[in-house]
Formats: sequence, C-alpha cells, structure tokens
Amino acid sequence: MDARTATYPNGVKLIKWPHKEPPSAESVAEAMRSYGYKVYDLQTVPAWFERSRHAHDEPEIRGAVDGVITFHFDEYPVTIEAGDILLIPGRVAHEVIAHNGRTFSAYKGSLSGERKVTEHADGSGSVEDLARKAHA
Repeated sequence: MDARTATYPNGVKLIKWPHKEPPSAESVAEAMRSYGYKVYDLQTVPAWFERSRHAHDEPEIRGAVDGVITFHFDEYPVTIEAGDILLIPGRVAHEVIAHNGRTFSAYKGSLSGERKVTEHADGSGSVEDLARKAHA
C-alpha cells in the first residue's frame, strides 16, 4: 500500500497530497477527475463549521483546496487538509466539523455528477442551509 493512502474498514479512502508544490483549485479538481468522479461544487464553509449527520446515496469524493476539516464517521474521525482526496462510499453516514477558526474550501463530486443526500439529522450545514443563512 502507498504510504500516502489509508483505507478504513467502512471503505472510506484518504489519499494525501503527493506533490511537492501546493495544491490549487485546478490541480485538486484534476486529481478528483482522475478517480472517475464528476466535480460539481466548490464550497467554502466558515470557521467552526458543523454539518449534521447525513449520507450520500452514491459514492462521494471531496478534494480539499484550502484549510482543514474533520469527517466524523461512527467509528472514527478522518481529517483532511489542502490537497487531500477523500473517497466516501455511498450510504456511509458522517458529520463534518471544522475544529478551528479557519475557513475550509473543497470540491465535491460524485460518479454521476449529481448531489443526492439522505439526511439523518436536521440538515444543518447543508448547501441549502448555508444558502438560507446567506440570504437571511
């Protein structure tokens, strides 16, 4: 196994940024596409962000562009930082929390290029929730 790749028992895979140069939005999106995913959204979330428990109906990919954030799965947390790629199998529930005072930006994607989410909580922190707060 490559020392930059970790695969967890629930099928989640973390791929650390393998290059010496810092990641850019373009290089992260290109890396995501190399895994066969369609990139559909670049999202920036505020400091101390929390996303309630949810799962995606199909496999999901995240490509961190800037900052640090932690995905909390039932068994353990997985932290990603700029350049990291996170592959999450479909229907694997998780919460997402920024445990710091910095914003976090990441591309999201799926195999189909669509965003299909099953909420397991109140939907707080979702794209829709963030949009409602921005227009309030």
